[in-house]
Amino acid sequence: MLTWNEVLTIAQNGNPKPPRRVEKTEDEWRSLLSPDEFFVTRQKGTERAFSSEMCSLFQPGLYACRCCETELFDSGEKFESGTGWPSFTQPVDPVVVAYHDDRSYGMHRVETTCNVCDAHLGHVFPDGPPPSGLRYCINALSLKKISTVSS
Repeated sequence: MLTWNEVLTIAQNGNPKPPRRVEKTEDEWRSLLSPDEFFVTRQKGTERAFSSEMCSLFQPGLYACRCCETELFDSGEKFESGTGWPSFTQPVDPVVVAYHDDRSYGMHRVETTCNVCDAHLGHVFPDGPPPSGLRYCINALSLKKISTVSS
């Protein structure tokens, strides 16, 4: 289980090797994604809070990267944060999410991206529920709910 201190160390010292790599040109990504999905995942955008029904979706299953379909989060780690974005406490595997220092907009945050295709997912914060205390605040447009039932 990742902790906030481990997330900070990874963000500062480098991410683990991904299980595989998916790389496409900007034009290839544009042809595969809707304009909103492209804005969020490839241009580090943010969707409006409470703009997706995915926030209140808690059925068993997995959430994959919208761009490369890498499994990222399990519904068993999803919780209602009240922030307006889907929130999770842990990724399904520590190597599928990458962490980056983000000092944009006069803030210091930790950006999360898909470690396989570099899609922007959102940010992680140290104000989640126990035992990890992490809150992965993820853009719904970055995710694709897949039907595989969580274990």
